Amino acid sequence: MDTEVRAMTMSLHGNGNLSLVPLQEFVLEGFQGGLQTQALLFALFLALYMVAVLGNLTMIMVITLDARLHSPMYFLLKNLSFLDLCYSTVIYPKALANFLSSSKAISFGGCATQFFFFSMMGTTEAFLLAVMAYDRFLAICSPLHYTITMCPSACARLVLGCYSGGFLNSTLQTSLTFSLPFYSSNHINHFFCDLPPLLRLSCADTALNELVMFCICGLIIVGTILGVLVSYAYITVTILRMSSGAGRHKLFSTCGSHMTAVSLFYGTVFVMYAQPGAVESMQQGKVVSVFYTLVIPMLNPFIYSLQNKEVKEALRRLGLEES
Repeated sequence: MDTEVRAMTMSLHGNGNLSLVPLQEFVLEGFQGGLQTQALLFALFLALYMVAVLGNLTMIMVITLDARLHSPMYFLLKNLSFLDLCYSTVIYPKALANFLSSSKAISFGGCATQFFFFSMMGTTEAFLLAVMAYDRFLAICSPLHYTITMCPSACARLVLGCYSGGFLNSTLQTSLTFSLPFYSSNHINHFFCDLPPLLRLSCADTALNELVMFCICGLIIVGTILGVLVSYAYITVTILRMSSGAGRHKLFSTCGSHMTAVSLFYGTVFVMYAQPGAVESMQQGKVVSVFYTLVIPMLNPFIYSLQNKEVKEALRRLGLEES
């Protein structure tokens, strides 16, 4: 993509004529407020980011090192932790640096790169959550065929499919977005390069971009949610047929935690990308964005894994948890 000829700003020559010159950078306006507010937000975001990084790194390390966790479910959980780690790291080091900077600038290429990887990781996670629900469906509803159906090669293909879907969506969204002209202003009303504020910033007609965003994001969200709901509908029926009360309670507890995390992720993403008019509410969008780009990646290790008995035992075996 020739980014320099597509992103332009206005320049006034000595003869009074206006011409287009390449736009070199954007300015991320971030959150409003004085020095005290900025310092408080910096401390809060830094604490949340560090917890997210440590939690997800711990999960990746534990699942990798403990042979007893080398199963399809934990293979998918490790990939989820990797996505959450990348998801937050694409955004928050730059956002944290901007709290301490007066310029808050990001190069045009840096903005496009951040947007590409953010979009790819987010889309991949949506697909992966549906695959995780499918994995639980097979484990509970078809246990005799589970090890054959979810063999290592099948798991690898499913995860590769998730990343491929994320890559294709991100490539399309990035190409459409950064082919728009940006010469009315270079100030992005957000703390990272996200799609709605970029569309609002463009001086061209963005109807096609918004339609593509609404259709593709809506299709991905609705499609993966349906996959999750169908999987858990079958799981619920199977659990209710069990004679063991303890077994039902354990499975309902596990599924409940998963559905809580899924609801938080899909709910916030839907509010931001898959409803008409989502582009218009930038201030609300910032808060929603913090939730699904930082709070959820921070919570996922606890929701999915760190309260899991097998993971706790693995932590004790590795000497990372007190007995």
